[in-house]
Amino acid sequence: MANESLGTLNEILQKDEGALLQNWVDNQVNASTFRPDRTSRQELTDHSRRFLTLLRDAVKASDLDIMSPAWNGVRQMLDDLSVSRAQQGFSPSETATFIFSLKQPLFDRLQARLSDDSEVLSRLWPTNMLLDRLGLYVTEIFQRRREQVIIRQQQELMELSTPVVTLWEGVLALPLIGTLDSARTQVVMENLLQRIVDSGAAIAIIDITGVPTVDTVTAQHLLKTVDAARLMGADCIISGIRPQIAQTIVHLGVNLGTVVTKATLADAFGIALKRLELTVQKAPKSARRRVDDGGDARSVHERGED
Repeated sequence: MANESLGTLNEILQKDEGALLQNWVDNQVNASTFRPDRTSRQELTDHSRRFLTLLRDAVKASDLDIMSPAWNGVRQMLDDLSVSRAQQGFSPSETATFIFSLKQPLFDRLQARLSDDSEVLSRLWPTNMLLDRLGLYVTEIFQRRREQVIIRQQQELMELSTPVVTLWEGVLALPLIGTLDSARTQVVMENLLQRIVDSGAAIAIIDITGVPTVDTVTAQHLLKTVDAARLMGADCIISGIRPQIAQTIVHLGVNLGTVVTKATLADAFGIALKRLELTVQKAPKSARRRVDDGGDARSVHERGED
C-alpha cells in the first residue's frame, strides 16, 4: 500500500509540478504565518520549487525513512532553510508551515486520482505521515539552531557582564552583577587571571555589590576565584559586603578564611593603596588650578616622597 501511494505521489510530482507549485506558494503567502517583511513570494517560490525537485528524487526510491541516504538532499535543503529562518527571527510554527502548507494542494490531487479507490484514506495515509515527519524534522532543526544561538548569546553576555578594570597601576577591580553560578564563575576566573597575567597586578578587588544574594555555593565560587588569583601572585579583596550578606554568611557558617572583606569598593581600594605603599593627598591649590586648565595633577604618591 505504501509503495502504491508513493507511486501516485511520484506521478503527481512529475506531471503536475507546475500547478502544484503555484497552489503551494499561494497557500504559504495566504497563511497567517506569512512574513512579507522577512521573505518575498519569489524567494518562497524558489525554495518551494527546489524542495519539490528534491522530494521527487527521494520518492523515486520508494523509501519512507527520511533519514535514509535517499533523503540526504531533502534534509540538507531543510537544514539550510531552518537555520536561515532561525537567524531571520521566524518562529517554529512559521518555519514548519513551509511543509504543512503543502498538504492541501497535494492531497487535493491525490484524492482526485484515487476517487474511485475504496481505500482512498489508507492510500493517503503514507503521504500524510511523510509530510508530518518532514514538518517535525524542520521544527527540530529550527529549535536546535535557536538553542545554539541562545547558548552563544549567554556566553557573550557572561563575558560582557564580567569586565576587569584597572583602578590604578597594580590594582584590578572585578565588579560582579547578578547570580554567580558555576558557568559564570569559570568565565570570571578566566578573565581575572588573564588580566593579572597581562597587567602584572598585585591586588584584585572582587566587588559583589551587584550580587543579590550569597549562599554557600556562591561563597565557594568566590573562594575558588580568590585561590586561583593567589596562585597567580595576586591578593584578593572582596568588597560590597552588605549587612544582609554578612548575616547570611555567618548563618551559613561560611569561612572566608584570610580573605579581606570590605563594605564598599572605596574601602577596598583604600586597603589596596596601603598595601602598595601609596597615600592619597589633597592636591595644592596651584595643582588644582592646573587641572582646571586641562593639566594633570595626581593626588596619589608613594610614601616617603616629598
